[in-house]
Amino acid sequence: MHSIVRWYVRTSVFFLTVGLVLGVVMIIQKELGGTFPDQQLITAHTHSILVGFVILMIMGVAQWMFPRPVKGNSRYSPYLAEYIYYTMTTGVFVRTAAEIVSAFAVGVFWHWAIVVGSLLEVLALLFFFYNMWTRIRPTGSQFREAKGEKF
Repeated sequence: MHSIVRWYVRTSVFFLTVGLVLGVVMIIQKELGGTFPDQQLITAHTHSILVGFVILMIMGVAQWMFPRPVKGNSRYSPYLAEYIYYTMTTGVFVRTAAEIVSAFAVGVFWHWAIVVGSLLEVLALLFFFYNMWTRIRPTGSQFREAKGEKF
């Protein structure tokens, strides 16, 4: 397993932990404190788990499981894959942190940070699919399909 895959997987577990801790804080707040959690905390909790954990895990496993680039493929770049990792991780971290802070602090800065974090995530996903597109190809299944074999 390449180091980039380990980075994606370990970082996704970090964001799962953040999301779970936020979930525990919110359930304590609701059940024992009698107050409904702030909408920004709910969003941070959901975002940390769905994007930080699920999407990063999928991106990491895709790096590992998809066929290697064919020789001479100039489109796939391991350097771009690393850039994508940093962009996505930064986006998720900035957005989640800004949502948490904005639940307790007032200021337009936090709303802009949420927007910037979201834009970084979208940019990272677009580059991810650009970089991985040539790796989405048959690796032998086309021969089984030609013979009429089913799943």
